[in-house]
Amino acid sequence: MARATLIALSLLAASSQATAMNVEEQRYAQAITELPGVTGRYQPQIDHLLSRYRADTNELTVTRKVAEDGINLWRAAVADVQAGYLDDRSLYWDRLATRIALKQQRPDFVMADWQRDILLTTLEKASRGMSDIKFAPDSDIRILITGFDPFNLDRQIGQSNPSGLAAMVLDGTKFQLGDKQVQIESVLIPVRFADFDNGLVESLLTPYFRDNSVDMVVTISMGRDDFDLERFPGRNRSASAADNLGVLTGASSKQPLPPQLNGKVLNGPEFVEFTLPANAMLKAHGQYAINDNRKVTTDRGERSASSLRQLDDALSVQGSGGGYLSNEISYRSVLLAELLGSRVPVGHIHTPKVSGHDVNAEKAIVEQLEAMLAQAAMTL
Repeated sequence: MARATLIALSLLAASSQATAMNVEEQRYAQAITELPGVTGRYQPQIDHLLSRYRADTNELTVTRKVAEDGINLWRAAVADVQAGYLDDRSLYWDRLATRIALKQQRPDFVMADWQRDILLTTLEKASRGMSDIKFAPDSDIRILITGFDPFNLDRQIGQSNPSGLAAMVLDGTKFQLGDKQVQIESVLIPVRFADFDNGLVESLLTPYFRDNSVDMVVTISMGRDDFDLERFPGRNRSASAADNLGVLTGASSKQPLPPQLNGKVLNGPEFVEFTLPANAMLKAHGQYAINDNRKVTTDRGERSASSLRQLDDALSVQGSGGGYLSNEISYRSVLLAELLGSRVPVGHIHTPKVSGHDVNAEKAIVEQLEAMLAQAAMTL
């Protein structure tokens, strides 16, 4: 049995006697059995983190070390993907392996639960690229994109997410458009309602919208058969699907519910509008059709809106992006930009869906996404 698998199994076995694993972490036992070529790929980075963590006798430095090694995990995975390993799943599963290890292993000092929670939050932020957004001073056009983790894992443990792969492939990418240099920086977003309710999107994007320090923000997720530019995100949740922690919000198409923001209902209009240059993005060549999707569902039924004004008196059931977290990241980011009076164009792209992991399809998706971003950048 592979060394990485033995380590993972020993950590999983220890869980009944130490800090309990959440639903997301509990799936790791199935993943190491069914995805042996995917899990454990970044074991050297995990081992390095744990060796420094176990040996640390200073609680003031352990968080810094976890932050450094979380960034190293992100950078190793990005470099791997950009070298041709077109798979977002290894980073997802090895992040969970690292979380499990941090819960089970003890440093050389007494650690309270709240301190361990800080370490886990630090690891999450660092290994998702959120601590590694660095635009070069000579970049003329700065684009920040977000992708999502794999989801629907109880249905298919080997599911990939093309949006997450795209984020990793494009992170740090620079290219010339005429006399201007374009740079793309990326982060990965968890598929968890609680993170959204606790203000993850707002805390991530506020500095960039407030300071107008990027030229475009593009949120991306896996969607339907083609590419969809989601014109009118809706405020309410209505999808009955659970998140990656198995959490159900109680929302449905018959009972849409507003999301939360730091313990309070998220206030805002029922619909907002995508502000990316859609007409330019529709020109991007590739394997898939690109749609300017204006279909929404209100309390009066499904409709295709030609303008935001047509939706003024309607209750949102589904935005053009649906009623799940992909619609919600779109709504929250557009709303935030409006509240801050930002000039930064922002909007959401749904990629074509894949079943499991499909290298050829995902490669084509990423290439067409890059073409869409280039077309958008030419308008700036």
